[in-house]
Amino acid sequence: MVHRNQVIEVKIDDFAFGGQGLARMKSEEGDFILFVENTFPGQFVRARVDKKRKRHAECKLLEVLERSPLEKALPYQEISGAPYLFVPIEIQQEYKKKSTLDVYRKIGRIPDPGALFDQFISSPEVFFYRNKMEYSFSSIEHVPETGEEIDDAFALGFKRRGTWWKVENLNKPSGLFDEQWETILPEFRDLLKSFGLSAWHPPRKEGFFRHIVVRKSFDQDQLLLHIVTSSVGIKKFDTKKVVEFLKEKLGNRLAGIWHTINDNVADRAKIENGTSTLLFGESVVVEKMLGLSFEISMESFFQTNPKSAERLYTKAIDYVCDHAKDGGVIMDLFCGTGTIGQLVAQRVNAGEIIGVDIVEEAIEDAKRNAKRNKLEHLHFFAADVGKFLSLHPEYLNRIDTIVLDPPRAGIAPKTLQKVMALGASHLVYISCNPSTQARDTETLEQGGYKLTKLSLVDQFPHTSHIEAIAVYEKLNR
Repeated sequence: MVHRNQVIEVKIDDFAFGGQGLARMKSEEGDFILFVENTFPGQFVRARVDKKRKRHAECKLLEVLERSPLEKALPYQEISGAPYLFVPIEIQQEYKKKSTLDVYRKIGRIPDPGALFDQFISSPEVFFYRNKMEYSFSSIEHVPETGEEIDDAFALGFKRRGTWWKVENLNKPSGLFDEQWETILPEFRDLLKSFGLSAWHPPRKEGFFRHIVVRKSFDQDQLLLHIVTSSVGIKKFDTKKVVEFLKEKLGNRLAGIWHTINDNVADRAKIENGTSTLLFGESVVVEKMLGLSFEISMESFFQTNPKSAERLYTKAIDYVCDHAKDGGVIMDLFCGTGTIGQLVAQRVNAGEIIGVDIVEEAIEDAKRNAKRNKLEHLHFFAADVGKFLSLHPEYLNRIDTIVLDPPRAGIAPKTLQKVMALGASHLVYISCNPSTQARDTETLEQGGYKLTKLSLVDQFPHTSHIEAIAVYEKLNR
């Protein structure tokens, strides 16, 4: 019927979790299902078959040939990272809720997840909500309007969907990040091009300009820029003109400018891969969340949509407060920079709040931010979560609530077993990937924890991402 790498044109007629549009082909054995990523019902698309199975195939989207009748025109440039930009937000949320709850039924084996559903939490801002954006340079440009590929170009924007080597110029705001910055970006691109230095050529792994990363503080209304280049031709890079241009265009909104020289051929914008210089201003920005202040460096992890994260954390902390006891112990695992523990400390009279994360830099940020916010009874440890739990058996059966906020891959099976062995009365599990949370739900229920409440949070409008907060209660403690 279809074969791997075949290019097909199909009509999308349904929607599955994770932004998978569904198309159907008739066969003698019944419907053959085509899952096409980042598509929406009503679209007619061109896609390439990536994986072929007996009754279905997984496909990569190449191009939307016809828009869905549900989509509405907007004055923003479509980018690969926001495939549902033109779908009204209410319709996006409807599809996200339905497809996500279905995951708990299928993977978590919860017969009726709707009966446990508490709340769908929308992002307060639908546009310009991100506080970080990374832009790539490439000397291979893809022109969306014509499908043309241009060599020896100077492209600055986002990588073409499904490619790592070519970039689509961002010529007007994407609707996701700071509008003023993305409005001046084409002019800034022209300035950088005028230096006579080439954009990075990914296949050849050569060139000068590589990445621009921008962080934003909504509280300060300021931007912190990070320009990543190689060292080849560095004398022609006029940093004085760069600073003057950005100061003129952004004024007091410009917090600082970093420049990193990175000759590592790996396609990453990490500061540790090179030598960094602060060209202008401050090295960090400060963001506030629910009344607390957080220093954010270029490499700090911080919630990408802070206004929506406030709602997510408020809900999670509500769940913690429902069960916390005065003077009790609350444990925050995979705590990152300690945001949740610090917010809990404002509302709960806990005897001790413990934060654990494997990233030492994040724990240092957590300690510094707790000191800045004058919060006591918080103790942060840089350690592997699974090993930490083995080394501290003194917390066995002393914990009221454990807060879990693991990475997208979920919790390693052995670590999850150690979490359950601690005997906390309640678990509040925040997940940026509900499919792994659904998988862990089955394990938790087998270990004596029952799912009692479930809320969904739309942190990233116009994408397939959805986050979940689940409450589990230990039976027969």
